[in-house]
Amino acid sequence: MLSKKTKYAIKALVILGKHLNEPPMQIARIAEEEHIPKKFLEQILLDLRNAGYLYSKKGAGGGYSLNKDPKDIYLVDILRITDGPIAMVPCASLKFYHRCEECHDEVTCGIRKAFIDVRDASLKVLSETSIANIIEREKTAINPEAI
Repeated sequence: MLSKKTKYAIKALVILGKHLNEPPMQIARIAEEEHIPKKFLEQILLDLRNAGYLYSKKGAGGGYSLNKDPKDIYLVDILRITDGPIAMVPCASLKFYHRCEECHDEVTCGIRKAFIDVRDASLKVLSETSIANIIEREKTAINPEAI
């Protein structure tokens, strides 16, 4: 299940992507428009800034803006920043591998093999879906003639 942290991070990136050519957005505005607790959002935006996805400006006219084009921000990267591994079991993880304590033989483990398939299918979708794709999906959901 997608954590609130990841969902809020995606929502924040989407709203910033929709306001790409505008001045930086203040945290309070993002929190209000997306119904995200402000304190929680502050930490999420800091994590995204530290990972290079956001630019922040202090003072008058300050706030956050995207540091990358929305088409270059993929869900797989955001999920890893906010939640860590994509795989549902540690022995199937590519970036956060850890051998399962109860496993006798990874080579023949059917559970591991099944969850590697789940991981690979998830990675395909997450690696091909950008913030720009989500913005476009929202536009077509609001205006189906835009297809």
